[in-house]
Amino acid sequence: MEQTGKKVIGGSFVIDDLDYNLIVTPDELTEEQRMIAQTTSDFVEGEIIPVDGQIEKLDYELTVKLMRKAGELGLLGADVPEAYEGLGLDKVSSTLISERLSKASSFALTIGAHVGIGTLPIVYFGTAEQKKKYLPDLAAGTRIAAYCLTEPSSGSDALGAKTTARLSGDGTHYVLNGTKQFITNAGFADIFIVYAKVNGKDFSTFIVERTMEGVSFGPEEKKMGIKGSSTRPLILEDVHVPVQNLLWEVGKGHLIAFNILNIGRFKLAAGCLGACKQAIEISAQYANQRTQFGKPISSFPLIGKKLAEMNIRTYVLESMVYRTAGLMDAGLSQIDHDSPEAGVQSAKAIAEYALEYSINKVFGSETLDQIADEGVQIHGGYGFIQEYAIERIYRDSRINRIFEGTNEINRLLIPGTLIKRAMKGELPLLQKAQALQAELLQLVPGQTFDSLLGEEVHLVSMAKKIFLMTGGAAVQKFQTKLEEEQEVLSHLADMMIQLYAMESALLRTQQRIARRGEEKSAAAIRMTRIFIHEAFQAIEGYAKETLSAIEAGDMLRTQLSVLKKLTRRTSLNTIQEKRQIAALVIQSESYVH
Repeated sequence: MEQTGKKVIGGSFVIDDLDYNLIVTPDELTEEQRMIAQTTSDFVEGEIIPVDGQIEKLDYELTVKLMRKAGELGLLGADVPEAYEGLGLDKVSSTLISERLSKASSFALTIGAHVGIGTLPIVYFGTAEQKKKYLPDLAAGTRIAAYCLTEPSSGSDALGAKTTARLSGDGTHYVLNGTKQFITNAGFADIFIVYAKVNGKDFSTFIVERTMEGVSFGPEEKKMGIKGSSTRPLILEDVHVPVQNLLWEVGKGHLIAFNILNIGRFKLAAGCLGACKQAIEISAQYANQRTQFGKPISSFPLIGKKLAEMNIRTYVLESMVYRTAGLMDAGLSQIDHDSPEAGVQSAKAIAEYALEYSINKVFGSETLDQIADEGVQIHGGYGFIQEYAIERIYRDSRINRIFEGTNEINRLLIPGTLIKRAMKGELPLLQKAQALQAELLQLVPGQTFDSLLGEEVHLVSMAKKIFLMTGGAAVQKFQTKLEEEQEVLSHLADMMIQLYAMESALLRTQQRIARRGEEKSAAAIRMTRIFIHEAFQAIEGYAKETLSAIEAGDMLRTQLSVLKKLTRRTSLNTIQEKRQIAALVIQSESYVH
């Protein structure tokens, strides 16, 4: 994943342009990757869906049995190195598994918690002995993992945890005390990744086994959705954990927790993508079958508009997810899992694209919520009835905006991480913002665009300038107090999210045109144009509101005048364009790309 001999730097998309040949897309999968995706789909269709009703009733025994089957097929070992009896697959392959598993509903969450936040702490931060002891069983599904960070009094404020770990007098073990809440897989997990403060201050990570004395559990939570997944409190009362079960080092728990959550955020976005595709499929099928006023409701333009918009956002999300999977591959494939420095390498490699992972999480979870909501609307009253799959998708989707750090927390992290990287000299953000000031004083002449997607390329470029102008003004105005201006940070985050989404769709579509031709890329071209024009309009709105919070009087009028120059564009007939996309979705009764 290189550009002009240099690795793509996390967050650099806000200031640099990328060659479309350098991104990963789902349009260029290898035969092996297609086989992995098909194996996952076959497992879900053949093993999970027929017993979905039982899983939803929290049948532990059945869930554990199915986890063993998933392990036998290799679906639990994609991210586990071959040296520890995993498959050691590339990140695009493991992303395909996460996406295809989403149709398994609650069971997908059981697997997701196990292979992601449950297993990866040991993959990336475990010692050779810990990896040998635990990873083969976790990859095979003979032991199941859970992740224990949240506490009754600390959710988003993870470092405010009260669980303690005290080293014994003879130095052989730590004594853990505390309660962890909302623990996925707690009902049947064997291995728990537990965060506790050594001597009440050094945030650290431990591998706790279910069979250790003093480990117990509270009752199952009665949840709005994902009812077939186990969610219980974990209670630790004087649990003796051998010193060999400390993960990495004392005081490094925050690095493990936040980096594993980063990967969890990305995997969550991949799962949201799969659910979006399912919602489109069942909604299009229903729209064709449901007749009102003597014709199928799919023939009504407002229903078609919903299906088109659902499909467009899914195309954009898919472009983002696989672009980011390519970045993950570039960073994580360089880790030497046998090196004593594996923990340091892992933390650095994962943190490189933390900002992109948060963007995927926010856009993915909010896209799924919108699509699920519109799916229910298309179903009308039947969408509110449990026997229809869209009702379940709607309920299950809601947790994603809370999981792995709420979307509000992620919105603060996105610009916050970018600014920190700039302050460390890792990104020439401030230099670019200063250079832009001189450029903005010049008049922007009217432009004509003859090439295919020429105006869209221009709009993405202008969007980057708008972000730099607005972000630069915010930093200049608030300086060190910017972190207190949460509304401004949230708007900057939304601009970055839209920017990454616009560019991901554009690069993917440019790549398709170059490799398949314009005719075979017609739907992709339409969706890209629609999304970029609408996202650009949204960015303009965020910029206006942000500048109004920063400046006043003549200075505000000057800034808004500059913004007006940057936002000149030709209006697109999105109504007609969306009708074309709707026709394709209605005809195929599935996601179109």
